[in-house]
Amino acid sequence: MSNVRVGELHWDGDLRFTGGAPGGSTVTIDADSGDAPGPMVLLLLAAGACSGADVVSMLQKMQVALTRCDITLTGERREEHPKRYLTLHYQFRLAGGGLDEVKARRAIDLSLEKYCSVRHSLNPDITVRYDLDLG
Repeated sequence: MSNVRVGELHWDGDLRFTGGAPGGSTVTIDADSGDAPGPMVLLLLAAGACSGADVVSMLQKMQVALTRCDITLTGERREEHPKRYLTLHYQFRLAGGGLDEVKARRAIDLSLEKYCSVRHSLNPDITVRYDLDLG
């Protein structure tokens, strides 16, 4: 298995692109956020999906029968260019049999501090915090 990933983008006019891994499924990206999510929202979604996959996997290993894993990500951006994220705030909503706060926080902490590749691909000075709702 290779550690190299490839993404291809094709310009669709205006500020819209379609892209994905070669030969794989595609996603539309609209820098104007009119017809599809823009790049900065997709970055939030990527960070959330990456962490969410970690959390789901870890909770399953902890024998949790997960029935819900919803994540809302909010990012605060700089006012001036580059308008990169300064903070990320994750809101996790989890439910399932055998789930408790200790297990949930352990899985989230491990994801955000150690395993989430997207999170760790971002600038390390970004402040990351999260809230947790169980039920």
